[in-house]
Amino acid sequence: MKPLLHDIIRERTLVCDGAMGTQLMLAGLEQGACGEAWNIDHPDRVLAIQRRYADAGADCIITNTFGASRLMLRRHGNEPRLAEINREAARIAREAFGERPGYVLGDIGPLGAILEPYGDLSADEARAALEEQAAALVSAGVDAIIIETQTSLEELGLAIDAARAASASCVIASLAYDLSMDGTFYKTMMGVSPEDAAEFAADRGAHIIALNCGTGMDMPGAAKVARLYRESCSLPVMVQPNAGLPVLENMKAVYKQTPEEMAQCVPEVLHAGAGIVGSCCGSTPEHTRAIRGVVDTVGRRL
Repeated sequence: MKPLLHDIIRERTLVCDGAMGTQLMLAGLEQGACGEAWNIDHPDRVLAIQRRYADAGADCIITNTFGASRLMLRRHGNEPRLAEINREAARIAREAFGERPGYVLGDIGPLGAILEPYGDLSADEARAALEEQAAALVSAGVDAIIIETQTSLEELGLAIDAARAASASCVIASLAYDLSMDGTFYKTMMGVSPEDAAEFAADRGAHIIALNCGTGMDMPGAAKVARLYRESCSLPVMVQPNAGLPVLENMKAVYKQTPEEMAQCVPEVLHAGAGIVGSCCGSTPEHTRAIRGVVDTVGRRL
């Protein structure tokens, strides 16, 4: 029987995959279109992307379900296909590993609305949407649920509860942090600190505390947050920083950090105690390959 994800990363470091959205666009997805629908409409293209990540050395593949809750799919008229979209995403990610073992992480992204009283989304509606997607992913056989790019503890808490209610064997709580203007600290858009997030996730029942994305979240920044996580709770840590800091070109944020440049900073997150190292915005399978090389060379983190 395969070890639970949060158990094995206490023994050895694993590598996760990288950006999915930009890879889908390179494969032909139009700006603003529903990439999650490709799990049904173009499964071969999704598989090709995830297979490249697996071939680059990823131990963990995140399903193409970032926006596959009923609230997000409703915007594209795909709500009736929710169960099939999530099920096929898990199947494709599993197939990407081929014959070798790997962990499939069922992705639950933000609901795309702000909870009451600050926004229009009720807690009951949010809870129902999260429970529905979590149940679909768990029934499809994912090895863990990753709740990612979170900025508020309220939505994160509901998502952790939903994953646990679906009997997910591992729940990963991943937040997106922004670097302060003076470059001295990280907080989420909703003002959540890494220390508060770590304590909250542990108390709520998550198995892994993580970070991904965010303005100014590069590999050195991930190391700083990882240290704060380790100081604030006993949960294993996962990091998925961006490919450096973006530059504005033609009114678009462009990430120019090369795989070699990202790899140079990977020892920092290993020494900070990260048990899973991946990448986020702007990254490619080649960034994953470079991370794999450092993890294999540096070996057991401190």
